[in-house]
Formats: sequence, structure tokens, C-alpha cells
Amino acid sequence: MSAQARITLAGPSLLTVQAAEDIEFLVKESEVLTGHAGRTFVIAGADWLTYRVHWHPIGLKVERLDVEGRVLSTQHLLPREFLGHSLIEALAAGQLFTPPVGRIG
Repeated sequence: MSAQARITLAGPSLLTVQAAEDIEFLVKESEVLTGHAGRTFVIAGADWLTYRVHWHPIGLKVERLDVEGRVLSTQHLLPREFLGHSLIEALAAGQLFTPPVGRIG
């Protein structure tokens, strides 16, 4: 990871995503540690939007989730297309978070 994720007060045990290149690492880390595909990311704001991101060699699958974790919509994006996604906009604004999947530190 380019920068160490840090714990914030944005929610219970959420980590701040520091850089766009960290998303691939965080997704792969979650898949290795949990054995489940993808990783959940949260955009902190009025609605607290939740997404699950799956990393593939040719692109990403981004699922928008409801409050119960059900998939509302799915997008298949090339890496360059992902740079225009609202997750990257939230990252730039310091509003992108992810729950930890293992021990911190």
C-alpha cells in the first residue's frame, strides 16, 4: 500500500482509503484473509453509500449494495473507467472508507 490506512472516527472501526492504487491491494488483502471475493467500501456522507469491489486482471466489478448487503446494481469497468467512478471522487474528498478484515498494526 502506498500509505498506511488509518483508523478514523467516521464509523466503527473503518479505515480511510488513502490512494487509488490502494484499492487493488485492499481488495486482494480481503480476498486472501477472508476467502470471499471482493471488498466492501463505504462513501461517508449523508447517505453512507456502500459498494463491493471485485478486482480482475482486465478490470473491476463494482456492486452497489443496499443497507442489508444486497446488490442493487453492477458495473463492469476497465481500470481507466474506474478512475471516473464515484468511489474515486469520494477518495479525493477524503470520504472513502473500508472495514478492516484482520488485525490492525
